[in-house]
Amino acid sequence: MTTEAEEVLSTFDVSRESAEKLHIYVDLLQDWQKRMNLVSSASLVHVWTRHIADSLQLLRLLPEPPSTIVDLGSGAGFPGLVLALARPYSLHLYESIGKKALFLREVIRATGADAEVHQMRIEDAGKDPKRPKADYLTARAVAPLDRLIDLASPWLSEGTTGVFMKGQDVDVELTKATKSWNITYAKHPSMTDSHAVILRITEARRV
Repeated sequence: MTTEAEEVLSTFDVSRESAEKLHIYVDLLQDWQKRMNLVSSASLVHVWTRHIADSLQLLRLLPEPPSTIVDLGSGAGFPGLVLALARPYSLHLYESIGKKALFLREVIRATGADAEVHQMRIEDAGKDPKRPKADYLTARAVAPLDRLIDLASPWLSEGTTGVFMKGQDVDVELTKATKSWNITYAKHPSMTDSHAVILRITEARRV
């Protein structure tokens, strides 16, 4: 009988080496969840479909490595860290909460991922003249779209492409965001949630 993990790894054509790293990640997530709230306990029961597959679906919208990804509001590492474990991307994770940043660093240490954790608020990161340049920005459940674009604008203005995971209210968020921004985007249906979409934003300029 195929397990949930095996099905997800097969669907997204994850190599054996990357699969081992993702298993280490999930084991650490389940262990650390006993001591701190990284994800909802209910979602942890189906972690492979709820979190891992949900993150891996972004691979279809990203080029093959090498590419540099900046993940905004990383939390427990979705989607950015999952992507960097599945493929050899260079990753920068932004997370302001110390305990979550510590968890991310432990996963990176245990898996050898090409990733760096920046413990700071995204607002501060955008103002940092030494912030890393990126080919792609990722974000999942960080902020409403108008606010997310504002946070991402320092990178978007440099030609970085945003790949943002949004829920069923995406059209409402787009309507509000376009009052402040001229946005060039494409909507892609989520593979894991029929009510969700992935927004691929290639340009955002203030109105």
